[in-house]
Amino acid sequence: MNVAIIGTGYVGLTTGVCLAYLGHRVTCVDSDPRKVDALRCGQVPFFEPHLTELLAEAKSNLNYTIDYAQAIPTAEVVFIAVGTPPGQGGAPDLKYLESAARSIGENLGQHFTVIVNKSTVPIGSGNWVGSLVRTQSNGASFAVASNPEFLREGSALLDSLYPDRVVIGAEDARTSEVLYSLYRPVLEQSFAAPVFLPRPDGVAAAPLISTDLASAELIKYAANAFLSLKISYINEIGNLAEKVGADIRQVAKGIGLDRRIGGRFLQAGVGWGGSCFGKDTAALVATASEYGLDMPIVKAAREVNKKQRDRVVEKLLDELKILKGRTIGLLGLAFKPNTDDLRDAPAIDIAQRLIERGAHVRAHDPIAMSRFREENPNLRVTLTAAAEETAIDADALVLVTEWDSYQELDWEGVARKMRSAILVDGRNLLDRERLTQSGFRYVSLAG
Repeated sequence: MNVAIIGTGYVGLTTGVCLAYLGHRVTCVDSDPRKVDALRCGQVPFFEPHLTELLAEAKSNLNYTIDYAQAIPTAEVVFIAVGTPPGQGGAPDLKYLESAARSIGENLGQHFTVIVNKSTVPIGSGNWVGSLVRTQSNGASFAVASNPEFLREGSALLDSLYPDRVVIGAEDARTSEVLYSLYRPVLEQSFAAPVFLPRPDGVAAAPLISTDLASAELIKYAANAFLSLKISYINEIGNLAEKVGADIRQVAKGIGLDRRIGGRFLQAGVGWGGSCFGKDTAALVATASEYGLDMPIVKAAREVNKKQRDRVVEKLLDELKILKGRTIGLLGLAFKPNTDDLRDAPAIDIAQRLIERGAHVRAHDPIAMSRFREENPNLRVTLTAAAEETAIDADALVLVTEWDSYQELDWEGVARKMRSAILVDGRNLLDRERLTQSGFRYVSLAG
């Protein structure tokens, strides 16, 4: 099939590369000519494991342009994957979505075209996009569908090729049939798996959820809100575990083995960040308020998450008493491992709070430091080439992002470099006994 992807950000590029690998002819449209030129040279604008390799495998089916007229007229399916950043009151800012919809309408061909909202958009956006396209399309034949993404940064290609489910929201059978044909290789798992991304054991097919537009749009928000609830819940239980002397890791394991609950997203720590949970929970609260509804559970999850970042500073104050003039090292900048995404990253909030209290902040990240320099030029953080360098004459270290490489550090050597060997484990990742034997005063957020 001929496919157009509007937007080459995280969702758009990942979707485009995967569809091209499956054999579809994909044209990616972006308004930034420098990004388009870089992609034509095989340069990916963000870090995602194996994306560069998959792009190389699929390059014969990929084109890039800044011109809608080169992509839309021949496309049978058009994905809108533009940004929907938070606006006032938590509702998403839809200016990029509106611009994309109007431009698509101006360039539609004479054949039937399915326009797919891939961006996370408020409930009702499918109807709105349809009206915008219609005003510009001069009677062209099209339909709008919702196909929300459920990608985990750091595992996005696995989630795209071997998904838990594919959700399609459409108002007519013809639209659903087009998208079923598009996704057939994924639904039936009939494609040859990349050598570097082998098919997981037991994956023989992907479930398809075929529903109406509004339900598909709400599925996305409800899924992210529920995951954010799990994280905030275990953090709240972790705060109680600290008071009563319980081991939060054992508590999480004990409740996670219940099949009704599951163990994923039950890791206590500094809380969630990234582009999705904060934005989507805010949007869900804003949407509910439009209908006179309150969402106290979702609001509470947001508040608990915010407080976890403050707890890092509180732990450091408990240990050091005074932060002014102290040197604090942060291990990890990205909001999670295997990505360089810094959107709503806990490390940035923690660094800002420490700097406001007069501390000197050093930081290291295996991947995200160049992006950090670009996006935070005015934040007074000293970046170090190696994780061990953050410890030189430091008064404390904080593990913020659970990169595997941090588990393998020579912790005895790290302790010797420090003025005072204090480590706040913001992810409950490290072995308390090992760190204690290495000479650290080990502090977790949950005991």
